[in-house]
Amino acid sequence: MASDFQMKTMNKVHGSMLKLSGGRLGWRMYGMPVVELTTIGRKSGQPRTSLLTSPVQNGDAFVIVASRGGDDINPAWFLNLQKTPEVTVKSGRRPATTMRARIAEGAERDELWQRIMAYKPHYGGYQKKTSRVIPLVLLEPVA
Repeated sequence: MASDFQMKTMNKVHGSMLKLSGGRLGWRMYGMPVVELTTIGRKSGQPRTSLLTSPVQNGDAFVIVASRGGDDINPAWFLNLQKTPEVTVKSGRRPATTMRARIAEGAERDELWQRIMAYKPHYGGYQKKTSRVIPLVLLEPVA
């Protein structure tokens, strides 16, 4: 599993690629759209940005996976959006927009997980590494 330092470094390198290319490169990874998720830090109250992939979409909502590579703890961005579900999301060359994060539960989560497994089965390997149920989060447009 990647350390916090490695994960932050990968995020910074990816963000630098987006910035240096003027947003022309880096908005797709492994066939998935990349989303730039900005949460509010649950301890600091400061904006925190993470670059994540969305293996499936549900209508206008992006679905993101809080896998942290199969680690036994949830990623910081997930803990942040649990406290403050209003987030900012950017994907591609479209402007950033305010969205609301919602954790998928029950039958909805099961259906989304099946879709993810059909498209990107490596997420199943992450689930096997941990005893926690990996959360799936829907980033939904604010009406």
